[in-house]
Amino acid sequence: PTWDSIRCQGKLKTGKYSIDGGVSSQFISGLLFALPMLDKDSVVNIIPPVVSRPYIELTLQALNEFGVEARWIDDHTISVPGGKGFTPTETTVEGDYSGAAFYAALNAVGGEVNILGLRDDSLQGDKIYEKHFASLCQGIPTVHIGDCPDLGPVLFAVAAAKYGGVFTGTSRLRFKESDRAAAMAQELAKFGVTVTVHDDSVVVYPADFHAPTEVLYGHNDHRIVMALSTLLSQTGGTIDGAEAVKKSFPDYFD
Repeated sequence: PTWDSIRCQGKLKTGKYSIDGGVSSQFISGLLFALPMLDKDSVVNIIPPVVSRPYIELTLQALNEFGVEARWIDDHTISVPGGKGFTPTETTVEGDYSGAAFYAALNAVGGEVNILGLRDDSLQGDKIYEKHFASLCQGIPTVHIGDCPDLGPVLFAVAAAKYGGVFTGTSRLRFKESDRAAAMAQELAKFGVTVTVHDDSVVVYPADFHAPTEVLYGHNDHRIVMALSTLLSQTGGTIDGAEAVKKSFPDYFD
């Protein structure tokens, strides 16, 4: 292997796994999807803190729907049965609150968008955007986004359009497709909005935002592009790299 590659080999085995819960729920979900295919039961111990817990709950919901009765033993431990695998079933994938948040953000800044196809009883963590947008439109709240980090960019954009805001639980934003807190601070400055980025918090200061003074940069990040477009719907402007939306929402601009 070269210096920038990792070689892995061997088969996954049943047993007890300990995995860091403070970086990303995706590692945990991947393990939960693989372990039921083995011949014996396994246990996953998540080393706290457990971030993005709603995504783990969605994974368990999906497993149960396909006949795998994985369950919490306690707040940090999940039992995963093996020896059976998945049972074929017919299901409907629910609407995505993460994507819908960007249309709801247009409503928060004065648009009129009717959003259909979302489950009111959804376990998706990003469903909380309904509460957070309402708070941002009412004043200068403190918003914790530890369980909904994907909402960070669009929440910053709405805060910039409204009364500012203080956001906590932001440390993991630097590990996404871009360093999202730093990227939004850089781009919002072009609207005349001041943003300070700390280790685990972000402050968006109140400002009378204006049309950007230069071309915006999408940072090769779909959520940065869509968040910035929320403000551009009010001012006009150009985003270089807007095609990044193809990652999750290729027809977003349509």
